Order: sequence, then C-alpha cells, then structure tokens
Amino acid sequence: MHSRILPMEESKDGFVTSRTNQSRVPHRMLQFLVLFLVICVTFSLVSVYLIRHFGAQNIVAATGLKTNIFQCVEEPKTSLAQWTKPPSNLLHSMSDKELFWLASLVPRRKEYPFTRVPKIAFMFLTKGPLPLAPLWERFFSGHDRQYSIYIHSLPSFVPNFPASSVFYKRQIPSEVSEWGKMSMCDAERRLLANALLDMSNEWFVLLSESCIPLYNFSVIYHYIKNSKYSFIGAFDDPGPFGRGRYNYMMAPEVEITHWRKGSQWFEINRKLAVNIVEDTTFYPKFTDFCKPACYVDEHYFPTMLTIRAPNLLANRSITWTDWSRGGAHPATFGRGDITEDFMKRIYEGGECFYNDRNSSVCNLFARKFAPSTLEPLLLLAPKFLGF
Repeated sequence: MHSRILPMEESKDGFVTSRTNQSRVPHRMLQFLVLFLVICVTFSLVSVYLIRHFGAQNIVAATGLKTNIFQCVEEPKTSLAQWTKPPSNLLHSMSDKELFWLASLVPRRKEYPFTRVPKIAFMFLTKGPLPLAPLWERFFSGHDRQYSIYIHSLPSFVPNFPASSVFYKRQIPSEVSEWGKMSMCDAERRLLANALLDMSNEWFVLLSESCIPLYNFSVIYHYIKNSKYSFIGAFDDPGPFGRGRYNYMMAPEVEITHWRKGSQWFEINRKLAVNIVEDTTFYPKFTDFCKPACYVDEHYFPTMLTIRAPNLLANRSITWTDWSRGGAHPATFGRGDITEDFMKRIYEGGECFYNDRNSSVCNLFARKFAPSTLEPLLLLAPKFLGF
C-alpha cells in the first residue's frame, strides 16, 4: 500500500510545486506592465505640458530630432507667404461654384506687400494629350518664374508627362466640354479660376493642343506686359452670323447694341479674368438664349466684356488662323505644309494697332497644327520662332 501511495504523493507534490512556480511569472509580468504604464503616462503628461508652453515644432527643434509626426498636421497660416503662394497641387474637390467664389476674391489695395513677379498663365484647353509639348518645352525653358501652366482635358484622360516636364501635374479638375455650347465657356472659366488662385498670374492666354508660339518667350512676355489692352476680339457683326444670332429675350441685361462676336482664343489681364469668373448676371442669359446656331463661345465673353470694360479691349486676337479654305473651322496643317515659305507667310502682311499705333507684329501664336508637324517645327524653330 505504501508503495502505491508514495508515487501519488510525489505526483501530487510535483503538481503543487509546478503551479507555485507558474504563479510567480504572471506576477512579475504584471509588475512590469504597471511600471511601463506609469512611465508612458508620465511621458505623455510631460509632453503635453511642454507642447502647450513651448510649441511642438520648438520641442522637435530643441531635441534635434527629425520626425514626420507633425507633417500630417496642417500648419496654421501665420505668415503672408503662406496665404499668397500658389497651390502646390492643382487637383482639388471644390465645385465650380466654390471655385469661382474663391477666385473672385480681390485685394482692395493695389500695392503688393511682397515681391511679385507678374506671370503669364498659359491655359491649354485640350481633349487629351499635347502632341506639340516638346516644342513648348523648348519655348518655356529658362523662364520658370515668369509663367504658369494649366491644362483642362477630358476627365477620362490620364496624362503621362515625366516629372521633368513643365506639364507635369498641371491638370486641373475638368468636365466634358462641347464645341459651341456653354460647357466650352465653363471649361474656360474653370481654367481662369484655377489660374487666379496664383496671385502672381497677371495675364491669361487661352490655347489649344494645336497651338504654337510664333516668337520666343521674352518677345511674347514683353509684348503682353507692355500692352495697354487685352487681346480679345469683340466686333459688331450686323450680318446673320452676328446680330442675327441675338435673342431679344436677353434684354435688358444684353441689348442688341451690346452684342459682339470674337475668336474663342484670347489674352486678358487679371481684372478681366475676375470679371469673367465672378459673372452671375450675363451667364444665365447666354445659357438660356444662346444655343446652336448661336455659338456661345463666340459671343459670351466678347459681349460681357464690352459691357463691363470696353476701354480695356484691343478688339483683336493674337492667335493666327487660316480661314482661306472655307468652312466652319479654320485650316489644319500637316507635316507637308511646314516649309520655310509657309512660315514666312504667317509673319508677312500683318498690320494692326498696338497701343494705338500701327504695328506689323500682330500675332503671337498660331493654330491649327497637327501632331505630324512637330518634327519640322522643331527644325525650323531656331530660324523662325527664335528658340
């Protein structure tokens, strides 16, 4: 009997001993966790105190640590530069109504309390890619502080410009635009509004993917800068394609004597850009009563600006087009058209007014050039375009 009881006792003693050893381990872990929590709470309280009294950035700077903890928190706008610098990302979630309201904010003081280099905003209204981008890259080279670029394309288009390109990440939020309809003017207003968010943009040029510059950047910059007027066509056409498109339901906001027609492609200053973006008076009239065969992109801006600021308009475009072939659209040029004689023809025979004086330099840009013209244009650019 003893021989049987003893193993059971040994087994029982061994079991008790094992449980006693295991109970000591959780007890030690509990002590460690409590100590760790006390340290964490103490550190948190000290950190809150220091941040409240000295500021988060000062604490990081004093410790010499490099951390990304505070990069996700938006810094308060405590300096003028933070209010006036252009958006780093052109993509945003604002509606047109919100965007136009923001872009319409105008400083009451004329003097700028910071060094401002006035820029030209080059606004590309496109369907998709920019096949002549290499020519424009050469044009913009070396003038980084004097221009900005904005692209309105079809919403479905995904650009693939390299990071080194001047067109990289220059797309704005866009919507589908149709030729001859108000959606086209909406796209142009959208370009203007986004460009107005940069306080340094002083002049705004509307271009298409088929446009090319006719001079180097310096010539174009100073031509626009020194002009007393903005270049937008706004003439009174008494014929069926002018006043014949007027609808008397647009009165009294728009009388037939105000009705104007002009090219879609323009250059305007900042004041006129704000006039276009802030408009809520004429927009409904043109939306409701200027529909094909009234092509609103030919009448809305010329008529509205004639009413708002007629003394600021040169009443001509600075974009050359060839209408000699007839039809509803100007001629499109292909690779075979680009010769030295063709380029000479663009420059010759021009006569216009510049600052109320006769001038032979009338056009700064030209269209419509097909993608196939890129190579011959690059070859002739040094001789004719100046770059």
